[in-house]
Amino acid sequence: MQIFILTLFPEMFESPFHCGLFQKALDKGVMKVDIRNIRDYTHDKHHTTDDAPYGGGAGMVMKPEPIFEAVEAIKTELADTNIPVILMTPQGRLLNQSIAKQLAQYDKMIFICGEYEGVDERVREYLVTDEISIGDYVLSGGELAAMVVVNTMVRLLPGFLGSPESLISESHTGGLLEYPQYTRPPEFRNWAVPEILLSGNHAQIAKWRENQSKIRTKQRRPDMI
Repeated sequence: MQIFILTLFPEMFESPFHCGLFQKALDKGVMKVDIRNIRDYTHDKHHTTDDAPYGGGAGMVMKPEPIFEAVEAIKTELADTNIPVILMTPQGRLLNQSIAKQLAQYDKMIFICGEYEGVDERVREYLVTDEISIGDYVLSGGELAAMVVVNTMVRLLPGFLGSPESLISESHTGGLLEYPQYTRPPEFRNWAVPEILLSGNHAQIAKWRENQSKIRTKQRRPDMI
């Protein structure tokens, strides 16, 4: 998968995409990440990317010209005019596991990180193909949101996780929260691991885990039941 991210702050992505599983995925070619500075697509000496909103009001709005030019440059490089263009915005559809699976089906995509009061509406109307939010709150910019979306998406790609089975029973994959997990030691500060997990009876363990998932979901996320 090839991922392009348009941002005013490319330095924010240096660490998150070059450590842990992300670095391994990059090394193995599971994914490629190309961070583009929107300022590089401006044509004035101050590299202006924002301006005051028409009609008045607080804050600044990101100008359409450099964003359009950045996206069009990528499309020209790839010789692909149908590449998905995703705007990170609190007004977008709310991210969930189902959306992450949808995005994981693409082989390339462009993310636009909005700033300030957002982007000129013409970017939404004539350039963007999808708008995604990571929650009902507002961040200072779209960079952190883009990192979250990319993380949820690329971890579903073949070869990203060491064990593909990790995806099967985790929270939200099957419509429930994940069951409790334990590891060694079997007893810690007088808190013991449930006996069923030490029994070796895989059928009973599977049944216990399913029941625990239902209990946990009912307690913590009754809206999912």
